[in-house]
Amino acid sequence: MTERQEPVIWMRPEQAQAGRPAERSRAEITAAAVELADREGLDAVSMRRVAATLGTGAASLYRYVSARDDLLALMVDSVAGEYDLSPPTGDWQADLSAIAHQARQIMRRHPWLPGLVIARPALGPHGVDLLEHVLEVLADHPAEPAAKVEAFALLNALTALFVQNELAAAGPEVRRRAAYLQHVAAAGSHPRIAALPAVAAPPADASGDASGDRFASVLVRALAGVLG
Repeated sequence: MTERQEPVIWMRPEQAQAGRPAERSRAEITAAAVELADREGLDAVSMRRVAATLGTGAASLYRYVSARDDLLALMVDSVAGEYDLSPPTGDWQADLSAIAHQARQIMRRHPWLPGLVIARPALGPHGVDLLEHVLEVLADHPAEPAAKVEAFALLNALTALFVQNELAAAGPEVRRRAAYLQHVAAAGSHPRIAALPAVAAPPADASGDASGDRFASVLVRALAGVLG
């Protein structure tokens, strides 16, 4: 017998039907979880910690969200509300680049977000608005509808990967890896690696304008490849 799957959180009532009247809202719980993740990282987000932030017990949160996965989905969609979805200009490359740059800034504001976008992509009300906007930007593009949806997914995933690399670039492991590559290059046995600009002069900070330019260039090439 096929197992019955529970509808996504946005298709369920705001709170359990039985029991006491609502004291909180999903939006309030989600905001507390986002603030906690921004401050302490995603591992800190548990039903117990969020409940403590709100001054209540963990059991009471289950009246609004049935599991931590629901809470994570609500968090991803909540920060998707930070986009400014301006009307399309008619230049799909420029418009999607603008969306991607917004995504990059949102993910840098919420460092826990890139990992969730890659591992647990969620599509709630704000995410649907964003998808609709991307499809509107691409309305006159001759690509098939499926390719346009793939472009939307690629934009999100590529931005998340790029931001993950940017955030990691400030850590000691990246500097150690760069030092090793310079050591390999100096040995003379890998001339093509030695010729790479990043090996000859590794960037001190991956968050600058040059990084943003590289991001835009890679993104446009990737989207053009998907859309044909």
